[in-house]
Amino acid sequence: MAVALMAVSTSGPLMAATAAPALAIAFWRNALGGGVMLVAALATAREELRGLDARERRLALLAGVCLCVHFATWVPSLTFTSVASATALVATQPVWAALISRAQGVDVGRRVWIGIAVAVVGAVLLTGADLQVSGRALAGDALAVAGGASAALYMSAGSEVRRSVSTTTYTAVCYCAAALMLLVVCVVGRQSLTGYDGATWLKLLAITGGAQLLGHSLFNVVLRTTSPTVVSLTLLVEIPGAALIAAVFLGQRPSVLALPAAALLIAGLGLVIRATGRRTAPSIPVE
Repeated sequence: MAVALMAVSTSGPLMAATAAPALAIAFWRNALGGGVMLVAALATAREELRGLDARERRLALLAGVCLCVHFATWVPSLTFTSVASATALVATQPVWAALISRAQGVDVGRRVWIGIAVAVVGAVLLTGADLQVSGRALAGDALAVAGGASAALYMSAGSEVRRSVSTTTYTAVCYCAAALMLLVVCVVGRQSLTGYDGATWLKLLAITGGAQLLGHSLFNVVLRTTSPTVVSLTLLVEIPGAALIAAVFLGQRPSVLALPAAALLIAGLGLVIRATGRRTAPSIPVE
């Protein structure tokens, strides 16, 4: 998870520095990542790919749909409301993950809820959220909440698939499905998908190699043995990670609340990890 966090923390700063539409960036990172994983699956797990049963295919496609919805809601939310507000609201992902687990009959104890609350408060303080009351801002806030909920569904569906399917096969199906749906979104929204300069393509490759292949894929590896609630909560650490990278390379200095807020976030994460322990059922050792 530490390596995955370092990888996904580069996503925000790289996306901000890439001269391409945000939804186009989302498409290309999934299309390029899905292409790499599909080649790997065909080379090393062809029989498993062919032998997926109906439930495994359905869940992998559902995860792809949720990943597409996450990008298609979270990215546009930044144009309707403030970045701080959108970032804070998408950070509700672990709350949604816990609610999904509870709906599936998993016992979510009081200490887990306390830990989630502490971590989310830390994330809100870290982003300096400034929720606004206007029709446009409320629409953006709603999109950001939808982005958090869909990310939690993506993690939960992936957790179920990963109990019997390898990371290579699962991510090949999930990323390709997300890419196809994002392609439709980009075409409908008339997003420019080509015509970029060389530097932009290099940044797209860096986003794919880091945030998508190393970051998302490693989190999918972790889902074999770790609760989706814990993984979703751990992803909140991406916020201070991205802030640190942005401060060093983009000159975006964090606020005075950054250090205590980050400490609060990590303390909440620690509470949840201690409360959950290793209660997740082990997966079939397919790798």
